[in-house]
Amino acid sequence: QVQLVESGGGLVQAGGSLRLSCAASGRPVSSSAVGWFRQAPGKERTFVATITWSGASTYYADSVKGRFAISRDNAKNMVYLQMNSLKPEDTAVYYCARHYSGSYYYREAYNYWGQGTQVTVSS
Repeated sequence: QVQLVESGGGLVQAGGSLRLSCAASGRPVSSSAVGWFRQAPGKERTFVATITWSGASTYYADSVKGRFAISRDNAKNMVYLQMNSLKPEDTAVYYCARHYSGSYYYREAYNYWGQGTQVTVSS
């Protein structure tokens, strides 16, 4: 079993920054890719970013490229999402998830999820 806990969400003005953290416990996630997804009210949960187990490769949704950066610290079992130049359309609940199998871009490829952290960007 893997437990994932997100933190770092909050209310920020447009143009501001937030850093989300994902803490893993139980079985280590150091050998797995870990991703971030987000879900806005009334919308589907969509891919934001993923980092491979070594951190050597990262993948981003087009909507966040150049603004968000995903990183990880395997010694601490932590994954981070640095979000800069935030926009009101980034408002959503953000989830971290452990990748299991398949394309990084699809939620079905992830088998463990955190409870989410709310990010609200005001205009």
